[in-house]
Amino acid sequence: MSEGNQVAALTPHLVCSNAAEAIDFYKEALGAEEIMRVPGPNGALMHAAVSIDGISVFLVDENANCGQLSPTALGGSPVTFNLGVADVDASLDRAEKAGATVTMPAADQFWGDRYGMIRDPFGHQWAFATPLRQTSESELRESAAAFA
Repeated sequence: MSEGNQVAALTPHLVCSNAAEAIDFYKEALGAEEIMRVPGPNGALMHAAVSIDGISVFLVDENANCGQLSPTALGGSPVTFNLGVADVDASLDRAEKAGATVTMPAADQFWGDRYGMIRDPFGHQWAFATPLRQTSESELRESAAAFA
């Protein structure tokens, strides 16, 4: 399913403990634009969509009866969403001020990015990256070996 005329090869679909609050958070923390909300009979969101830098992200309220559990219910998430941004430090600061927890402060990384991570109030992990330099595969392998 795509929103409007945009057809995406892969669209993240986030299960949230409170999708309406998550939409508000993503608007404040990530500059998301709301596309739509479709509430169910009980008021929970059956479907919602936002756009983050032109990429659609779907959201839904958790519903254990349908097997839709949020990271909060599961005790965390093994998934990290990576966002390319112009300024990692400003992006982390904006997200933290909106209520996110910084889990990895911004730092220049061996693979050539300035990089940092947050966990949002709904248990989803987000990484922010700003390229600092291009690295070849051989440079990346050498740097990774030296890092370990």
